[in-house]
Amino acid sequence: MKNTNDQYWSQRWRENNTPWDMGTVSPPLSGFLQGLYNKKQHILIPGAGNAYEFDWLYTNGFENAFVLDIAREPLQNIARRLNGRGTANLLHADFFTHEGRYDLIVEQTFFCALPPGMRPEYAEKMYELLKPGGMLFGVFFDFPLTEQGPPFGGSKSEYLGYFEPYFRIHKLERCYNSIKPRAGKELFFTFVKA
Repeated sequence: MKNTNDQYWSQRWRENNTPWDMGTVSPPLSGFLQGLYNKKQHILIPGAGNAYEFDWLYTNGFENAFVLDIAREPLQNIARRLNGRGTANLLHADFFTHEGRYDLIVEQTFFCALPPGMRPEYAEKMYELLKPGGMLFGVFFDFPLTEQGPPFGGSKSEYLGYFEPYFRIHKLERCYNSIKPRAGKELFFTFVKA
């Protein structure tokens, strides 16, 4: 599929066709990240693009935070921003073949970039990558799912169908602190591996 391969995403980065990139940590994620205290946790940010969340984590002492992306360009951007620090934590790989065990996984615009038919596989892979009691948290878009995309939308009830078999749903609710263009279109969630 065109939007699951590295050539497609690399081309988007080379053309600077990245409208999802806010240039900073997403406000719903920022508040959650600031509440983290265990700096030894293993954290994954998959399909992360420019992953400003990684910058925040790494510069605040979370040395076991990792970024994974199928395109090299955003990983190179991160390395430049951090002056080469943390480059060993930047993984150029396919999420669906990645192996590892994590305490936390951050979702930020990865799920919505995948073709909707891959959503069940995404939920299962997240379950596989998390340690027992591990948490998947982040933001999903909340607008009607159409064939137009990425980004692809979805709804709370649809998301529950994918994740309830694998996770305890702690929170899945409308974001109160989205950036203006996304206001009313984002759901913040925390799911714990069952």
